[in-house]
Amino acid sequence: QVQLVESGGGLVQAGGSLRLSCAASGRAFSAYAMGWFRQAPGKEREIVAAADWTGGNTFYVDSVKGRFTISRDNAKNTVYLQMNTLKPEDTAVYYCAAGRFSYLTKVTGGYATWGQGTQVTVSS
Repeated sequence: QVQLVESGGGLVQAGGSLRLSCAASGRAFSAYAMGWFRQAPGKEREIVAAADWTGGNTFYVDSVKGRFTISRDNAKNTVYLQMNTLKPEDTAVYYCAAGRFSYLTKVTGGYATWGQGTQVTVSS
């Protein structure tokens, strides 16, 4: 069973940047797709970005395209989410998730394991 631990969240002003990290252990990290999701108060969890097992095939939700970048370092069993030009509407708890398969998927059901989440708060 894989374990995921996120870090890097915090409070930032609008226009600022944060980099989230998700360290994985316990499973063949490099064999599976990875995703970042977020959930704001009163809203459903939504996918933010995802990458296949190579990191070469990626997906971004429209609201973060051009601002966020997902990347993975399979040698370090870590996936990252670089978030630039942050907006107050990006405020949420961010979760990383390990996929059930190697290919990229955008649905929550395609992910088998979830981290505990890290809070990102963007002030205006």
